[in-house]
Amino acid sequence: MITRRTAISLSLSLTALSPLASLAADPQLKIGSLVPKNSLYHRQLMEIGESWKKSQSGPSRFNVFTDGSQGGEAEMVRRMRIGQLQASLLSVVGLREIEPSIAALQNLPLAFRSWEELDYVREKMRPNMEKKFMEKGYVVLAWGDAGWVRFFSKQAAFSPDDYKKMKFFAWGAEAEQQEIMKSLGYTPVPLEPTDILPSIQTGMINVVPSTPYFALASQIYNSAQHMLEINWAPIVGAFVMTKKSWDDMTPEMQRALKSSSDKAGVVIRMQARKEVEEAVEAMKKRGLQVNKPNAAQMKEWQTLSESLYPRIRGKMVPADTFDEVFMHLKTFRNQKTP
Repeated sequence: MITRRTAISLSLSLTALSPLASLAADPQLKIGSLVPKNSLYHRQLMEIGESWKKSQSGPSRFNVFTDGSQGGEAEMVRRMRIGQLQASLLSVVGLREIEPSIAALQNLPLAFRSWEELDYVREKMRPNMEKKFMEKGYVVLAWGDAGWVRFFSKQAAFSPDDYKKMKFFAWGAEAEQQEIMKSLGYTPVPLEPTDILPSIQTGMINVVPSTPYFALASQIYNSAQHMLEINWAPIVGAFVMTKKSWDDMTPEMQRALKSSSDKAGVVIRMQARKEVEEAVEAMKKRGLQVNKPNAAQMKEWQTLSESLYPRIRGKMVPADTFDEVFMHLKTFRNQKTP
């Protein structure tokens, strides 16, 4: 039986806890990414957060965690799964932890010859890809990219064989890629992106596959002053949110978030492509040596990439998605050919 004293005590307790309960009920949006603070990508994520905040009728909070402060991309996906993050801006390295077929847009060396080709293939595959993410419990809010991967090394290198004497940075989460590299005579060193700079400074690695923008922002080029001018593969990414967090939002909040994310995706794609060449020019002024392979060396790179496809198909990229990419590429190229 509840006495009058017990009831008063319980009432006082609830009153004392009410501010905490109210604080806990405030909507929160925590976004993780590897992008550098104050970079183009960070600024766009901040705009997304501000747009989401303005859609609230009451108090709300958002945080954008940059520079890998929430761990590598695989770790950020884990944090989304347990509710520590609601959303993340991820490259294919993290996205494939959710849906493996996404690797088809990034893990096919020299498959894409231009941004036009990538855009065409991505738009063709986008509806089905977004459906697969939804089935895994994630909403794709925007698509982006971050430039072409080029090889930054301590010593000049032009042909595939030149790199067999060196030690490569490799994503810790991509064991299959490391296995393929080793079988071809290369030396991958699995690390997280936050370990790249100290590792190349100390000689733990000699080569970093990186976009020019990231090489400039992270100062990698100061230690790896040779860049091979070859568009090895595009870095493709997406801004994703857990379906649980999405479903917890009002329709108004969802509309605001989707609209601002779509705009951010367009800005990121357009600006990131422009900044590839701008970053190269900025690094050249600071001592970067740009090495361009000749026709014979380029043929060696093409032969290497084609020899990798049978190893990638069905292992790093699901076979049906692999085939779909090349089907769309063939269609696009046939349309462009008079």
